[in-house]
Formats: sequence, structure tokens, C-alpha cells
Amino acid sequence: MGLFSGLFRNRDGPQNRTAGSGYSFFMGGSSAGKLVTERSAMQMTAVYACVRILSEAVAELPVHVYRYTEDGSKEKAIDHPLYHILHDEPNPEMSSFVFRETLMTHLLLWGNAYAQIIRNGKGEIAALYPLMPNKMTVDRDADGKLFYQYQRSNDEALKDNGTVILSPRDVLHIPGLGFDGLVGYSPIAMAKNAIGLAIAAEEYGSKFYANGAAPSGVLEHPGTIKDPSRVRESWQNTFGGSGNSNKVAVLEEGMKYTPISISPNEAQFLETRKFQINEIARIFRVPPHMVGDLEKSSFSNIEQQSLEFVKYTLDPWVIRWEQSIQRTLFTPDEKKTHFVKFNVEGLLRGDYASRMQGYATARQNGWMSANDIRELENLDLISDEDGGNLYLVNGNMVPLPLAGTAYVDINNDGKEDDSNNETEEILELEESGGRKSIRRESS
Repeated sequence: MGLFSGLFRNRDGPQNRTAGSGYSFFMGGSSAGKLVTERSAMQMTAVYACVRILSEAVAELPVHVYRYTEDGSKEKAIDHPLYHILHDEPNPEMSSFVFRETLMTHLLLWGNAYAQIIRNGKGEIAALYPLMPNKMTVDRDADGKLFYQYQRSNDEALKDNGTVILSPRDVLHIPGLGFDGLVGYSPIAMAKNAIGLAIAAEEYGSKFYANGAAPSGVLEHPGTIKDPSRVRESWQNTFGGSGNSNKVAVLEEGMKYTPISISPNEAQFLETRKFQINEIARIFRVPPHMVGDLEKSSFSNIEQQSLEFVKYTLDPWVIRWEQSIQRTLFTPDEKKTHFVKFNVEGLLRGDYASRMQGYATARQNGWMSANDIRELENLDLISDEDGGNLYLVNGNMVPLPLAGTAYVDINNDGKEDDSNNETEEILELEESGGRKSIRRESS
């Protein structure tokens, strides 16, 4: 049972690793022979670009706290304590942008984002401070209740080391993709083989050019060399490195140089690097054109790719944020009347011509006023006297039973007034060529 208990773990013992496999947060060895960790992966330009794109995209979104009104609509709850914390500054040391950027970076690298909740004497939330995911452990006590165990270190504001036990009430936890719904798993750990291959290819290219873009080889001597290390060092000092490239080698005593390395063309160096960039972009679901790969991008599809990035990549992360904040930071009574919303509509607006066409349709069909449109475009509002809040509709679309009523004049007696109507009198019935025609005259 010991083997099976190690392979199949219950929900009461979540750990930061994939049970029964080598995909661990702490063991970062890859099949390419390179150590892959969250920090070493960030040295890859593709990983750095993907993490930066997603973290900055979430951080730049406007976030507001709303409350429901009595008529069912919503309004900004500016007076709520969380509004200032989420919208302006979560703590005295960070802005809202930096705070969300930091947590999103943790979420993309470690699969989890943690923030400590600081409360005042009234129990209200006063500040939020990020916590390092690699120092956090999620566990259950003897009663089966969750608790968070955080290991402090010297690089934090609190100089004293030690373990701190935090309750779920004091931790804002945003989990990523996981297997138990409690702890997320690191995308870097799950894709370490792909990232390790990219690191190996990049290192190969660096060493190739550091060697003067010349392959390694063998120095052959017809006789016996008493000190081969001296010959090797002399050759390397004279012809090795990028600074000694294109030098003319002079061989003596019948020596012969034979290259033995595989050329970059044979190793498909450039193709491998390009594929690994797309592979890493695929891991984070980032369109290739956003990381600098414009090979398959065109004027007709690049806008659609950007919209798909918002819908299928950014929206799931935003929903994780909204629901985690809703679940942790609001009281049970506030959850019924308040909610948090990240405004992603600004990223879906398209170009200027498309927006104006949409506004015109909304304006003509009566579900947007001039002030509604101007507010979305960050323009000054128009007063009510000038018709800024009027909702207008076209008169050419009316219900079918009311068709033509606008042209009918009704008397006080409730009868149609035909005084202004022209009456037609049939004068005669003419026959011409077997056809009957009616000649009318208006009076």
C-alpha cells in the first residue's frame, strides 16, 4: 500500500507537485539536460515575453467594485473599502498595477498567487501584500480544515525567519490549473522539457559564436606529443573565441586539423529555435505575433487573433481573479449585493471606424444615448438641455398593427377625417383592343 499511497493522494493532502511523476516544483531537470526552474525559464526570451504580456494585460485592465441597486442595475461602490484597495493601491508600497502584475507573474510561473490580507480593528480589509508562492504550503489540520504555512526569509520586510500559519480568511489565493482544485501546478514544471530544449538550443548558438563560429575538431600529429594539454591550450588561446575568428592557422610538424562537429545547418538550429518559440507561446496560449513571430500573420487575421487572445486567453485568467476576490474578500452579506469586475470591453472595441459604426447602430436603435457613447470614448458629457441623455429610435420601424397610423388624422368623434383626402370618381369604362381600362378623375 505504500507504493499506491504515494501514487494516489487524497484531497486532504495537497502538495506542490504532480503525484507519482517527475514533474515537481523543486526538481527541474529536463530531457535536454538543462535545469529548468521558474527563474531560469524567465531567461528565455519567449517565456519572458509571454509572462510579461499576460501579466501586464491583467494589470492594465480597469477594476471596479460594483453594487446592485434597487432597480436591478449596477453602480460603482466608490465608498466601499475594497474599491480604493483594488483600484488605487492595495498597500502603501505598491500601486494597483504593480500588485496585479506581481501576482499574475506568480500565477504564470508557479501556478499559484498568494496575498496576505491585513485587517483593521473593525475587521475590514486594510491592505493586501503579495507572498512568494515557492514559500507557501497548503495543508489540512487534524479537523480537515485548510491552513496556509508560509516560510519567511531575510529578503522580506520582516527580518525574522520562521514559519507563519495563516488561515484561509487571511490569504487571497488565486489557484491556476490543478488536479484537486486547491493548489495549481506550475506551467513551467509541466512544460520543462520544451523549455529545456529551447535553453539548450540557445546555449548551443551562444557557444558556437563564442568559438568564432567555427566547429570543434581534432588536431592530428604524425608522431607522439609529450604534452597534449599544452598544444590544446595554445590552439584555444590562439584561434578560439569570437575575437580570434577568421585567423589563419599555421600548422607545423605534419599536424592536421579535422572538424568533427555538426554544422548548424545540419542540426537545424534556426528551425529548432523558431519551433520552440511557437511551442512556448502555445503553452501560454499567446498568439505568435505577440511574441514577434509574424510569419503567419497578415492584415486580415491579426485583428482576429488579438480578439481571440482576449476571449480565450485573457478572459479565463480574469475570471479566476474575479471569483477568487469575490469568494475571499467579501463578507457573506456583501456577496449578495457587491461584485468585482475587470473591464475587458476596451480590448474588444476594435478600430475607430468599427466603433463608430457600432455606436451609430446603438444610437439609432435607442439603447445608447449620446452621453453613453461619449463616456465610453472618454469625452465630456452633454447637458440634458442639449439632448445628451435622450434615447432615440427610427420611425421607420413600428409594430405591424400600427403600420400607417402616423398618416391618419382622427376627428374628435373618433372618425377618420376625409376632408383633405382626394376622392376619385370613375368617369367611364373604356374598352380598347379587348382590354378594359378605368379612367379616374380626382375631385
